[in-house]
Amino acid sequence: MITLQPITYENFYDCISLQPNEHQKKYIASNLYSLAEAYVALASGAFTPMPYAIYSDGESVGFIMLAYDPAGDDEDDETVYKVCRLMIDKEHQGKGYGRQAMERALEIIRSFPHGAADLVVLSYKPDNEAARSLYASLGFKETGEVDGDEVWAVLEL
Repeated sequence: MITLQPITYENFYDCISLQPNEHQKKYIASNLYSLAEAYVALASGAFTPMPYAIYSDGESVGFIMLAYDPAGDDEDDETVYKVCRLMIDKEHQGKGYGRQAMERALEIIRSFPHGAADLVVLSYKPDNEAARSLYASLGFKETGEVDGDEVWAVLEL
């Protein structure tokens, strides 16, 4: 069974040691970069990062970073939860851990730990068929919006 555990001193090194397959590195930032980004976001108040190590039966198998992003000053801004990163270590892929981790993440989000929101948003590169398929199977719908080289998708809560 998959569990999500906050990043701590005890699991930090395991988390940053996890790696995707070589051909997947173009799709995702490293876990170290993601944790640095979480620190900067928290320190600057840009958004509330929610980084987790993904465990299967006590073994670290991946990393997921969620975020709570309250509405800003722009009219178009809305309060949302984000799935910023999802990665399963190359040694643990193909076992359904990505789907299970997303299901646990959505359970956390639906508990509104940092406040209410109407949407979960995420993005991925258009040629990342594994991500597109996984997110669509969980109910995410592409918005048609493209930011840089990534397609955006949303899930209504």
